[in-house]
Amino acid sequence: MAPALTTVLLALDPGSAHAAGPALTTSGFYADPDSSAQRWVNANRGDGRAAAIQASIANVPSARWFGNWSGAVGTATGAYTGAAAAAGKLPVLVAYDIPDRDICAGQSGGGAGSAAEYRTWIAAFAAGIGTRPAVVVLEPDSLGDESCMSQAQISERNVLLSGAVAQFNAKAPNTRLYLDAGNPAWLSAETMARHLAAAGVAGAHGFSLNVSNYLTTAQNVAYGNAVNAALKSTKGFTKPFVVDTSRNGNGSDGAWCNPAGRRIGTPTGWGGGAEMLLWIKVPGESDGNCGVGTGSTAGQFLPEVAYKMIYGY
Repeated sequence: MAPALTTVLLALDPGSAHAAGPALTTSGFYADPDSSAQRWVNANRGDGRAAAIQASIANVPSARWFGNWSGAVGTATGAYTGAAAAAGKLPVLVAYDIPDRDICAGQSGGGAGSAAEYRTWIAAFAAGIGTRPAVVVLEPDSLGDESCMSQAQISERNVLLSGAVAQFNAKAPNTRLYLDAGNPAWLSAETMARHLAAAGVAGAHGFSLNVSNYLTTAQNVAYGNAVNAALKSTKGFTKPFVVDTSRNGNGSDGAWCNPAGRRIGTPTGWGGGAEMLLWIKVPGESDGNCGVGTGSTAGQFLPEVAYKMIYGY
């Protein structure tokens, strides 16, 4: 079970993109009551694995992902952040609908059908949050996939991501927005710093690392610091970063798609070498039809994988 979280201040610090506006407080992070893990537990109370999955996964605050499955996305983000605000908690959301999503790996392929469609979608996403406090991770994989894209696709993606940053600054001023920066095994820190700068990270609060991956927190903190060193030397600024620790308790064996023997990591909280350590991917959700998740689809909850991840085998 996640440790008790003391009241945290969502400070609108002078170095952030959201320097203006009131400081907002929450009493810890929001645990999604409709996460895939919680839904499985609710439907399988008599299963011998249910108690462990409830305590060690479903009770830990984790992100909710929004994409083309979310219906009217502004209504969806509004309802989710509204429920968190009513509980006095800080929600974590993932925006995952960029055109040509997951273009390299393909396990989570899809996304908006056009640039215009995406602009409408992300504007509604931000407007749904409004002035409520929130953390948003923007488009996992989007800046690591450039090797599989044409220059025209890269240019369009950078315009879309920069436009998304502008939408959040205008419509969701109390959101901490993090552009996704892949993981330490993907691109060099210098290359990722260039990609972040081209995609408008200067206007965002920061960047995210290790989303849906398994690399250790120490590896990610070192990489985040190296990305910031590159940003500082080339652009004159640094940014806070967050690390996905949901499945990195045993580190990585070099595989990214449902590898065996992984373990849950440090529960969601502030600090830990980064601005926040977050559970962005729900442990037990499949990466796709691969590894120990053969026969599953990306995002499908696999209780046996979740159960084994609690104990690291």
